[in-house]
Amino acid sequence: MKIIIAGAGQVGTHLAKMLSRESHDIILLDEEEEKLQQMESNYDIMTVTGSPTSINDLNEARISSTDLFIAVTPIESQNITACILAKNLGAKKTLARIDNYEYLIPENKLFFEQLGINAMIYPERLAAEEIVNSLRMNWVRQWMEFNNGALTLIGMKIRDKAPIINQRLMDLKDSDCYRVVAIRRDLSTIIPSGQDEIKPNDIVYFITTKDSISHVRKEAGKEVINVKDLMIMGGGRIAIKTVQSLPKDIDIKVLEKDKSKTFKLVEQMDGALIIHGDASNLELLKEEGIENMDAFVALTDNSEANILACIAAKRFGLKKTISEIENIDYIPLAESLDIGTVINKKLIAASYIYQYTLDADVSKVKSLTHVDAEVVEITAKPNSSITKGKIKDLKFPKNIFIGGIIRDGKGYIANGNTEIKANDNVIVFCVSSSIQKLDKLFN
Repeated sequence: MKIIIAGAGQVGTHLAKMLSRESHDIILLDEEEEKLQQMESNYDIMTVTGSPTSINDLNEARISSTDLFIAVTPIESQNITACILAKNLGAKKTLARIDNYEYLIPENKLFFEQLGINAMIYPERLAAEEIVNSLRMNWVRQWMEFNNGALTLIGMKIRDKAPIINQRLMDLKDSDCYRVVAIRRDLSTIIPSGQDEIKPNDIVYFITTKDSISHVRKEAGKEVINVKDLMIMGGGRIAIKTVQSLPKDIDIKVLEKDKSKTFKLVEQMDGALIIHGDASNLELLKEEGIENMDAFVALTDNSEANILACIAAKRFGLKKTISEIENIDYIPLAESLDIGTVINKKLIAASYIYQYTLDADVSKVKSLTHVDAEVVEITAKPNSSITKGKIKDLKFPKNIFIGGIIRDGKGYIANGNTEIKANDNVIVFCVSSSIQKLDKLFN
């Protein structure tokens, strides 16, 4: 597939890195030559220096033969214009990063499709959804539902008193109602076999059915936190969407150090208490009652400040903290400091966009925050290789793992004797470098 990515910012470069591991023809387009030189020297991609809204520059990038044009510059209007031009110059599909939630309303989406924009992504909304889910299911690090909850992916850090530690996975009782599909240990990612064991402080990803979520929580030694009082540090777009999406029975305090922004936030965050102040000031946190909070969320543009604020919140006794960390290199550091749930807008956006690059019938693709792995919801086509026998008898590429299937709306945990049928939705886990191999199995 030939793909042009317009915008060598955080989302664009991360997406280019993901796709460069596969056999795609990738062109990265940006006006800043220095950014492009760094990417071209380190990854298997081509670059074009130019503007995504210049017809000449788009033609130089051979837009007429492009399968997918992705506009992810920081400027919404530039992305929209670039996609319109790209479509009219011959691109088969276009995708634009946007900053306005109104554009995603169905009737407005139809309008943009008529202009030539096939898909739009609003990263801040996706990040806010993750935060809301993390507060709702506050004993997890990561949560993802498939087919209205028929199957659920749960990522948790396992402590030393959990019932499931130091046992072989094949020996776990009631393991037919869940499966361990990925483990993060220190800096390594493990796609486990039955011989593997869960160790204290592992981050473990489970796939389970709706009826067994409570059982998995108990096996992992987790307790539910009733979040009624919440403090948020930073009043940016993610914070606004988060507050707007949370239940009205949660009391929310938002600390914003930019005084001019606080007045606008009062209008945008109906029901929240907006306070002008710097949440990195420990005395201010005490004055605003952080010790009485159930959860703390750090959402400033500064990853270091977010990490430090969550460490402070932990020391004040809070069990649930969430931090936005946009520098991917800081994620292992954040985990080693045990700050809680990590939100990375780049990973979320890139995973969402990634599904458009796959030939197979993919419903969802998501990067797992703490491990070098992807989870994919994919439909088995009639007569595809995956439908030719029991899972244990099929030849799978290395580091690909079937977690469960959804058939006629009901979720089932997969095992070696499971047979996948045509039109089943299959939940697959694989290391990032193996994801493209799914096309041969499912098409």
